[in-house]
Amino acid sequence: MSNPALLERPVTAPVRVVSRADAAADLPSIRSPRGFALYVGIDEIKAAEAGVSLPLLVDALRRTLAELAPNAETHATVALAPQSAGGRDLDVVRLALHEPGAIARANAAVEEERDEDAGVVVDISRKRVLLDGESANFTYKEFELLQYLVLREGRTIERSELVSALWQASSDEDAPGERTIDVHVRRLRAKLGRHEDIVRTVRGVGYRFDRHADVTIRFGHGTPSPDRF
Repeated sequence: MSNPALLERPVTAPVRVVSRADAAADLPSIRSPRGFALYVGIDEIKAAEAGVSLPLLVDALRRTLAELAPNAETHATVALAPQSAGGRDLDVVRLALHEPGAIARANAAVEEERDEDAGVVVDISRKRVLLDGESANFTYKEFELLQYLVLREGRTIERSELVSALWQASSDEDAPGERTIDVHVRRLRAKLGRHEDIVRTVRGVGYRFDRHADVTIRFGHGTPSPDRF
């Protein structure tokens, strides 16, 4: 049986459009802070150098919290990791304690590595170069040279700047001449193989890094290198 009220309603009746913001405003707040987690990145050796220990730090924080908020509940967990684990202490702690943001970044890094089996990966954070998924056998100075160009992508770097920047700690006798840079660049290109043209020669001036579609620069998940321009 039809409803007369519905049949008599004009089809031109105004319709209110509710935005997501309005809808959210109409909903009661169902979440509120219940506490916090403070991640501290310090190992036993660094703590000892500071004249403290991890148990002492935990106890001091608990006593401070008891003075400020006597009703607060506390739970301390020490993050354990293999001694060979690299990276910043704080990042290791967050990952070991399954902090969601740290896990998400770690998973993203794994996926990123899986997607980069082809082409060139210049990994600034780990000081390495991958060619088609394989680690290239770069010397320390060769990587420094490539990194210097990469961090100044698209800019032509004069030979004299490369000498002063990469051999600044060397004496005048040990520092190479500007033409010796050409030798280093030739060796670098030889190891880049079919990707050698990412390091361009600007005749009469110096060298420039040109990124191609199959080149990936990885800065890690922390703050980019201070050399990055």
